[in-house]
Amino acid sequence: MEKNVAKVYSAELEGINAKLIEVEVDLNVGLHSFNIVGLADKALNEAKERVNSALKNSGTKPPNRQNRKITVNLAPADIKKTGSQYDLAIALGYLVATEQIGEFEADDKIFVGELSLDGRLRPVNGALNIAEMASEENFKYLFLPKENSSEAVVIEGIKVIPVGSLEETIEILEKKKPAIPEVFKGMLREASEETHGPDFSEIKGQENAKRAMTIAASGGHNLLMSGPPGVGKSLLAQAMVEILPDLSIDEAIEITRIYSAAGVNKSGLIKKRPFRSPHQTASVAAVVGGGSQPKPGEISLAHLGVLFLDELPEFQKNILGALRQPLETGNVHIARVKDTLVFPARFTLVAAMNPCPCGFYGDAEKECRCSAYEVIRYQKKISGPLLDRIDLQIKVPRVKVKELRENKSSELTSWKIKKEVEAVRKIQNERFKNLKIRTNAEMSSKQAEHFANLDSSAEKFLATLDKTRLSPRGYYRLLKTARTIADLDKNEKTLASHLSEAFGYRLREET
Repeated sequence: MEKNVAKVYSAELEGINAKLIEVEVDLNVGLHSFNIVGLADKALNEAKERVNSALKNSGTKPPNRQNRKITVNLAPADIKKTGSQYDLAIALGYLVATEQIGEFEADDKIFVGELSLDGRLRPVNGALNIAEMASEENFKYLFLPKENSSEAVVIEGIKVIPVGSLEETIEILEKKKPAIPEVFKGMLREASEETHGPDFSEIKGQENAKRAMTIAASGGHNLLMSGPPGVGKSLLAQAMVEILPDLSIDEAIEITRIYSAAGVNKSGLIKKRPFRSPHQTASVAAVVGGGSQPKPGEISLAHLGVLFLDELPEFQKNILGALRQPLETGNVHIARVKDTLVFPARFTLVAAMNPCPCGFYGDAEKECRCSAYEVIRYQKKISGPLLDRIDLQIKVPRVKVKELRENKSSELTSWKIKKEVEAVRKIQNERFKNLKIRTNAEMSSKQAEHFANLDSSAEKFLATLDKTRLSPRGYYRLLKTARTIADLDKNEKTLASHLSEAFGYRLREET
């Protein structure tokens, strides 16, 4: 007797988290119809045509050749279903309902994949996120397109079965072909002195900026560079990602989850820290995240890496305002009517700006053409609360032509700085091993007071700050930066010299 109802499992992405979806297929007597219910979007409703053609070209009897009323229900019905990843599950559910496929255990398997008209499987977004959910829900197998397997296999507790077509999936389920799980081959990264971006040794002069970059990379601190056009601010920012420590496997998974959900990951597990540089004309949704189908924005894509904002005052005011929360908490909240999505955004902000509209205010060699009002108005585009969250604020001066023409390269290579940064990060890993933070910049105010470990000279230096306009937030950020400088000096105590240097990395006068 023909079965009338079949159930298989698939998944839906909400933000960067996957949710389990039941795909129920019901057959009823009546004129032919094929309906998908369960809050499906247009792309999902078009699955009917893809499934029809894929089934026909895979040697099975498709729905449009059956005089049956076919209903596909995607449960739970109150979750909006988007995308094309349900094609494979719908096709298999239909084959089970019409007894065109042999019996198989469906309760321990999840199926995702978009079908082409000839039955081949195309890759989908969020493979790693779906594998993570499948493992948490105690499923044994995840069937998905071959292109997604190298990404999903990093999750433990789930067997990832890569398949190339609907026909191959049927053969595996009917045990005509063995199910060969994908094998995780590790990070496959070897230590190398080669860099993909500019090397610090190639950047002439700017020793103060390089020191600030080293501190920022070591402690995860935010950095603002101000200087005339063409002095190397963008080059310095691009070089910074090369001195950040290599990713651990857990960090690589964190970043890949975000990239996979955003649909911008095409190469399996991400092995390098991200460097994101959105243009000044980017929208709020593009930078912060959101949209009609909420996806991570640039600040989330920069998670555990560098977010570079060139010409900072030229960004929209609401974008700069939206940066304040993630700079403080490491997360961005996207509010919707039914739910609030949370995207990770623990990035190091590196920003660059000119001191005025023409770019030459304060320059020793070229006269500024701006009025005092224009200079103040331009600088006021960066709000006080945002500046307060930027630990290191430095001026990047013009480098003399004579210094540029010198052939000798700096001995301070990106490789050497990276080794120094990694040593400091190792100190912080040991310091925070029982806490859910990685770097000094992530410390709370209470933790900053505790781990600062000030000596008597540092206590005396802090007493002199009562006459400044340093805010409470600025005070705690000063402690965090000083702690990183002390770590670079391999000093267990924070000295007055460390606090003094940290206090010196400010553009604004605090007195």
